[in-house]
Amino acid sequence: MAGRGEWVDDEVVRAAAHVAATRCRGDEHTMAAAARARDGRIVTGVNVYHFTGGPCAEMVVVGTAAGQGIYDLDVMVAVGDRDRGVVPPCGRCRQLLLDYFPEIKVIVGTSNGLRMVPVAELLPVTYVWADHQLDA
Repeated sequence: MAGRGEWVDDEVVRAAAHVAATRCRGDEHTMAAAARARDGRIVTGVNVYHFTGGPCAEMVVVGTAAGQGIYDLDVMVAVGDRDRGVVPPCGRCRQLLLDYFPEIKVIVGTSNGLRMVPVAELLPVTYVWADHQLDA
C-alpha cells in the first residue's frame, strides 16, 4: 500500500511478508527481508538472533545476494513475523545499506501507508565511510 500516489515495490514487500510468515519460527528468526537487485531478481533472508548479537535480516540479504553474484541492490524492505508488518531498519543496517548501496531505497511504513525513501534520508548528517578513506 503506497502513500499519496507514490509507487512502492509491492512485490518486494510481498516476498518479505511471505518469508516472515512461512520461515520465521521461534525466537531465533523473527524478521524477514527482501531486496530487489538491479537486474530485477529478488533476494530474501531472515535474521539470526542470538544473545551475543547476530545479523539482522537486511544484512543476511546483503550476504545472500553477494553469494549469488548480486552486488547492486535497488530496494530493501524488512517485515516482522506474526503479522507485524513492515519494520524500518535499525541504525546498524541503515549505515551498512548506505555504505554498500548509497542509492538504495528502503520501504518504510508511515501514517499514510508504505513509502520508498532513499537510505540517506534515514541517516541525515551521517558518517559516510567512503568519504573518510585515505587515497592509496
